[in-house]
Amino acid sequence: MPLVSSTSLLEAARAGGYGIGAFNVHTLEMLQAVVDAAEETGSPLILQSTVGTVKHLGPDYIAAAATVAANRSRVPIALHLDHCTDFATIVQCIRAGYTSVMIDASMLPFEDNVRLTKQVVEVARAAGVNVEAELGKVGGVEDDIVVAEHEALMADPQECAEFVERTGVHTLAPAIGTAHGIYKGEPKIDFDRIRRIADLVPLPLVLHGGSGIPEEQVKRCVSLGMAKMNIATEIRIVFSDAIKAVFADNPQENDPRKYMIPAKKAVKEAAIEKMRMVGCIGKAGDLR
Repeated sequence: MPLVSSTSLLEAARAGGYGIGAFNVHTLEMLQAVVDAAEETGSPLILQSTVGTVKHLGPDYIAAAATVAANRSRVPIALHLDHCTDFATIVQCIRAGYTSVMIDASMLPFEDNVRLTKQVVEVARAAGVNVEAELGKVGGVEDDIVVAEHEALMADPQECAEFVERTGVHTLAPAIGTAHGIYKGEPKIDFDRIRRIADLVPLPLVLHGGSGIPEEQVKRCVSLGMAKMNIATEIRIVFSDAIKAVFADNPQENDPRKYMIPAKKAVKEAAIEKMRMVGCIGKAGDLR
């Protein structure tokens, strides 16, 4: 089937009390691995690319690869641009075929965030593209966006409700205590804040910083309304570690297939585990 907007997928996930895994992929092999995981488990899937990967590969190459994967697949697949601060890049990705985009203006004052997000929503609406936005500041490092721990701010529930009403955004990523990257200790997630936001915002909520969150915390977040969980660092690590292991055993290896095959296998296994964790396994059949 063709690439789909993530809007209907995420609305179904929130209504059904499960989450959908959204995986940042940086190579064709990583993309194939998470698609294989979704196919094997019957899971809806969101492929993601960072702005850095868009600059590295080109949005048309990424969209073309995702389109081929979707056309061959029996499960619904969306293609999302993650954490973009630049309006022109968002337009470029929509034109290339992305079905979901994130405008991250969370570093700006509230009114400026509203203005820029609304501008993106107006452009995306004509193409049927999902728009995700962020309120508060999620700590850690995401591509070239760095938010120090002391600068991370929790989202205000009332502001979330006002923001959604004024912008018309389709999905919201509120800062609730998670961080990008791998946690040094157990994350301090504010579950009561999620509940209060979910009570005021009927939209699918997005859990950023999904790498390394303990399973019981992930499940609790999903039960409270988090319909999308972003996973980036964790699959990048297993991909790289699998390649390193090949070269550790055979430093002279020069056939990319010999190290990409185990790397794909590692990513697929990690992706299946995340899909199980958020509860989307077998849900693709309900969305056809």
